[in-house]
Amino acid sequence: MPRLATLEAATSLSDVAKLLDFKPKAVSYILYKHPEATKYKTFQIPKRNGGQRTIKAPVDALKLLQRRLSDLLQDCVDEINTAKQRKDRAAHGFKRKRSIITNARQHRHRRWVFNLDLEDFFPSINFGRVRGFLLKNRDFELHEDVATVITQIACHENSLPQGSPCSPVISNLVAHLLDMRMVKLASEAGCTYSRYADDLTFSTNKKEFPANIAAPSGTKDSASHLWLPGEALTKVIERTGFRINAKKTHQMYRASRQDVTGLVVNKKINVRWEYRHTVRAMVHSLVKTGTFQILGVTHKDGHAVLEKRPGTLNELHGMLGFIDSIDVYNKTHTSDALSDERSSNEKVYREFLIYSTFYAAQAPVVICEGETDNVYLTHAIRSLVAEFPALAEVMPDKKIRLKVRLYKYPSSSTARLLDLKDGGSSVLSIFIAAYKKEAKGFTGPGLTEPVVILYDNDTGAKSIRNAIKNVSKVSPPEPSLSFTSSRTCTPFRPHLEPPRLPRRSRIFSMLQSRRRCLTVRRSTQATVSIGTSTTVKRFSHIRLCDQRPTRSTFLVFVRS
Repeated sequence: MPRLATLEAATSLSDVAKLLDFKPKAVSYILYKHPEATKYKTFQIPKRNGGQRTIKAPVDALKLLQRRLSDLLQDCVDEINTAKQRKDRAAHGFKRKRSIITNARQHRHRRWVFNLDLEDFFPSINFGRVRGFLLKNRDFELHEDVATVITQIACHENSLPQGSPCSPVISNLVAHLLDMRMVKLASEAGCTYSRYADDLTFSTNKKEFPANIAAPSGTKDSASHLWLPGEALTKVIERTGFRINAKKTHQMYRASRQDVTGLVVNKKINVRWEYRHTVRAMVHSLVKTGTFQILGVTHKDGHAVLEKRPGTLNELHGMLGFIDSIDVYNKTHTSDALSDERSSNEKVYREFLIYSTFYAAQAPVVICEGETDNVYLTHAIRSLVAEFPALAEVMPDKKIRLKVRLYKYPSSSTARLLDLKDGGSSVLSIFIAAYKKEAKGFTGPGLTEPVVILYDNDTGAKSIRNAIKNVSKVSPPEPSLSFTSSRTCTPFRPHLEPPRLPRRSRIFSMLQSRRRCLTVRRSTQATVSIGTSTTVKRFSHIRLCDQRPTRSTFLVFVRS
């Protein structure tokens, strides 16, 4: 049964609880028994342009309830749009398949771009507005008790709290009427309109910007650049129950930089050059020193302030990923020619990935030829975790945590930029050669954990052995195996012991095997020379549960 139809058929708190996969008693306790004063934690975070933003974070149980309500309402919106063939291109914030990119792209190549903010967007949507919408909107028209329960879950102190998982979707539902009126006004004036949360944008290529949308406050030089919302625009916004933030209205001209939700839209969508320069400097500092500074929130004397502090790898990865997502969009959605050569942004991102993923790895990294090998190795290690504590450990909650990282091959920017794609001998051969070359300039701390490449000993193995030889100047030995037959299991021990390689060598190879069901056989201690230091790691031989073993693999430690 469709989610919307189930919601419309609900008549009580119990029905709502069932829809949200909660017990009715739990919902009743959260709404009516839990102390009101402790339902939310209120704090402030500084804004980049000054001032403070008040955040009301719900307690865990209420947060989970609100998240499930958000998913339910999003599903209902999707069903409504599908049934009515409604595209709803006006709102872009907090919506599935929408983002700041989809919001900004509507305003590219425009003579005029006018932006304004709504004041106190979430607080202006009170209990009565939310409940009234759920009762009277023709797409919902819910039962009175159901509308009341949903509103009680969503609201705090008579308004939508900023910090609740369900505030964004509900604000979009309530503001849909505003969007429809804005679209009509913009269309009549020859403008394009879009909204991202409380951020409204109008753009046009007309010679003169429509006065009913906005006009300069005067004719003198200073006044001509101070634009005020037009009377018609102000009336529509106030009639819909919102207010304009007079401090945040500005007109952007073609000759100057035009920003929409933080993205430059003069020609193609782009990130501000200051942001790219700052991120590039952070990556340079990371690979040279192992640390970098970021402007972030810190706490002093009980107050949150914005200041420089040490950044984390996750933060820098997110910033690089954001820049890359804009570049990928421009390559796939515009006439920009696709090039085999990496852009400067991609080179910086790749440098970060090689350093953080391999050079400065916090645990041994294992790279296999394909995703299925990761499954075999994971089950092998988990099945004998007690016997090999150096490979994994059992946590207090009984979950098993691997002490090695198995590199995965998702369809992501990481695999694309590292050229690992979905694995394969040719890909791994290129990686072995490139890794040493690209890590040559790193001076930050690293080289404390081995990088392991596990590959099939088939026809493609020759290219990998050649790559190993070129990097290490040592020829890897050919595999030699003997098997004993068994109907249930075919155990084996390698005849070939790991070769003794020169101290300065960057390669350590060890014969292994893999087929279907892998389990750890016994522990082997491997000594790996890394520069002038030696790291000792425990890995394991593997036994093969298969009646007809046909292939074997090398386990190769690659260090720069």
